[in-house]
Amino acid sequence: MTNWLVLSAVITVTAVIAQAVRLVLMVINGWRNRKKAVGVFHPYTNDGGGGERVLWCAVKAIQDENPNLDCVIYTGDHDASPDSLTGRALDRFGVKLIHPPKLCQVVHLHRRKWVEETTYPRFTMIGQSFGSIYLAWEALCKYTPLYYFDTSGYAFTYPVARVFGCKVFCYTHYPTISLDMLSRVHGRSSMYNNDSLIAKSALLSRFKVIYYTLFSWLYSIVGSCAHLAMVNSSWTQSHIEKLWGIGARIRRVYPPCDTSRLQALPLEKSMKPPKIVSVAQFRPEKVGIFMWSLWNQGTHSYAGVSSDLVRLLGGAVAGIHSMTDEHFGISVVEYMAAGAIPIAHNSAGPRMDIVLPEDGKKTGFLAQSVEEYAEAIIEVIKMTENERLEMAAAARKRASMFSEQMFYEDFKAAVRPLFYDGTK
Repeated sequence: MTNWLVLSAVITVTAVIAQAVRLVLMVINGWRNRKKAVGVFHPYTNDGGGGERVLWCAVKAIQDENPNLDCVIYTGDHDASPDSLTGRALDRFGVKLIHPPKLCQVVHLHRRKWVEETTYPRFTMIGQSFGSIYLAWEALCKYTPLYYFDTSGYAFTYPVARVFGCKVFCYTHYPTISLDMLSRVHGRSSMYNNDSLIAKSALLSRFKVIYYTLFSWLYSIVGSCAHLAMVNSSWTQSHIEKLWGIGARIRRVYPPCDTSRLQALPLEKSMKPPKIVSVAQFRPEKVGIFMWSLWNQGTHSYAGVSSDLVRLLGGAVAGIHSMTDEHFGISVVEYMAAGAIPIAHNSAGPRMDIVLPEDGKKTGFLAQSVEEYAEAIIEVIKMTENERLEMAAAARKRASMFSEQMFYEDFKAAVRPLFYDGTK
C-alpha cells in the first residue's frame, strides 16, 4: 500500500511538472514569435453597439498613427473574416479603415463560452473574469503581438498579456466593479446589481460585501498591469484611478459619437404639441425610476432606430435620460446634437462631462427624483422660443466636442508615447 501511494504521488507530481513545463514553453514560444502588431481583444465583434464603434474607430486611429503596425482582431465570432469585418465597420458604423489590408488576420477563439454570462448562473462577475484568463491564453498562444489592446473590459487578461511580453493598453467603458456598487450592497439598497432577496437579508448582504471586496482587490491587481488605460468619462476615470492606482497612466478619451446627421437638423421645433423622447433599452438600470414609473403606468412607446430615430429627435423639444450612474451617456449627446433639450440623470457622465455650461450658457437640465424630472419638463415647455433656441444652440455646440474627429485626435495622443519605438 505504501509503495502504491508513493508511486501515485510521483505520477501526480510528474504530471504537474510536465504541465508546468508545457505552459512555460508556450510562453517562451510566444515571446520568441511576437509580431509587430496590435492584438485587439474583442470577443464579440458582431454586436452593434457603442463598444463596436469604439473598436473600429480605434483600429482606424492606430492605422493612422503607426502604419507599420498590423491590427489583429481576437474574436469568438467564427463567421468573422478580414473582409467581413472591414465591410461591417463601413456599413454599420461608417468607419472606412485607412489600410484595410493591414487588418491582416482574424484570430478565431473557440473558448468564448467561458466569458458568457449564461455559463455562470451564480458568481457571474468573477466567473466571467476568470474565464477571460482562459480565453486570453488561447488568443495569445495562437498569435502573440507586441501590443495587446483590450476594448471589452476584460481586465483579468492583462497579467496574461504581460507574461507573454506584450505592452498592454485598454479602452475601459466602465469598471467591472465600482465603489458605488459596493456601497449599495453595504447599504442594503435593492437595485440592478443587488437583488432584493439579498438586500433584505443581513447575512446575505454581509457575504456579498465580502465577495465584492475580494473581487475589487483582485480587480485592482490585474488592472494595475495596464501600461495605458483610456477611459470614456470623468466618472469612469475617477473609479479606475481609485481601484487600479495608476493615475499617471490613465487618459480620458471620450467615445466617438457620430452626430453629423443630427447636427444638420433645424433647431426650430413645433410646440403643437411639444414632443419629448427617451432613447434607452427598457430595463431598470437604463430607464431609471422616472421612466420606469411611466412604463408601469402604460406609457410604452419609445424611439426606433436609424432614420426613424433621426426623425423623432428632429421633432423633439426635449430628451429624457434617466439611468443612474451611466458611465458616459451617448443618448444625451444625441439629444443635444439634434437640438432636443436634455433632461438627464444627475449622476456620472451626464453630470460630470456632458450637460455642462457652454460659453457660460446652460445646455440642459439634470434631475434625480420624479418631481425634479417633472419640473424640468414643465420648464422646457414653458420656455419662450428664444430661450429654448439659445439653450439648444449651446447644447449642440457642447455636443460637438464628442465627435469622431475628437476621438481620433485624443486616442492618437494617448497611444503615441506607447507606440513610439523609432519605427514610424
